[in-house]
Amino acid sequence: MEPASVLSVRGLTTVFKTDLGVVRAVDKLDLEIPARATLGIVGESGCGKSTVGLSIMKLIPSPPGRISGGEIYFENRDLLRLNNRAMRRIRGRRISMIFQEPMTSLNPVRRVGETIIEVISLHYGLPRKEARRKAIEALESIRIPEPEIRINDYPHEMSGGMRQRIMIALAICCKPELVIADEPTTALDVTIQAQILSLLDQIQKETGTAIVLITHDLGVIAENADQVAVMYAGQLVEYADTFSLFQEPLHPYTQGLMLSVPRPGGGGKKKHRLNVIPGSVPNLLRIAPGCRFAQRCPEAVEKCYQKEPALIPQSGGRTVRCWRYA
Repeated sequence: MEPASVLSVRGLTTVFKTDLGVVRAVDKLDLEIPARATLGIVGESGCGKSTVGLSIMKLIPSPPGRISGGEIYFENRDLLRLNNRAMRRIRGRRISMIFQEPMTSLNPVRRVGETIIEVISLHYGLPRKEARRKAIEALESIRIPEPEIRINDYPHEMSGGMRQRIMIALAICCKPELVIADEPTTALDVTIQAQILSLLDQIQKETGTAIVLITHDLGVIAENADQVAVMYAGQLVEYADTFSLFQEPLHPYTQGLMLSVPRPGGGGKKKHRLNVIPGSVPNLLRIAPGCRFAQRCPEAVEKCYQKEPALIPQSGGRTVRCWRYA
């Protein structure tokens, strides 16, 4: 039995106005985020995956951006219809986000503990002493050593991995139902990456929170996601459970991503060349008719250049945006 959705995205369209025209960074996206599970959103840079997270949080900078259409349902309420005051009560308390750059997300002239205490005080209405105690508990839960001391540190006094843990503490201190993690392991070495991802997994098991894991790294997706949404040029092109996606990717773009992952040479003199998807992402200012991947697709036929495919349901709850499966 499929878990119930904690959040439903329907027809989400987010645009950015530029000097050259309007860019549809996210184009009519439909997405279900299962409760108590991890949904991975994967795709190359510029595909719109980070914009999805910011749209859910209603943090799109305006101008130049705005959400021009769609619905985002959380507990039977459309977040896009809420005013700023109502959204502030949800943001950080019920839905929170881990941003990919801790040094730009944390105030460099403010102690990290002050930021966490402020979030707890805002959403729980606690006196400072009690909020500080809960902040220390949050630091303990993310394995910060000597939290009573480190709560007084400034961001520059911490390592990159430690700062990322602070971002996680900010996201989970109010025990939200949904955490959006935007490239949470960017710029961290592999051992710290593993620790951060293990920490997120532990938090999910302890609290039951749902996680949206936004990344370009298929290895991270394979190890940590339950379902996967593959995005290309602002659109969802494939959705499946993780095992099925890696066992049998359907969309030619997903297949190309899989083949682009470096693999060990296996020893001997034979060398394995890294597969490269030919061409480049289409200019979102001037979208041509047909499938957005057609110009780069080795299996494109005439119809692919003429009409854009819809998401086509497949067995096992999968969907794929490709004429081959119509």
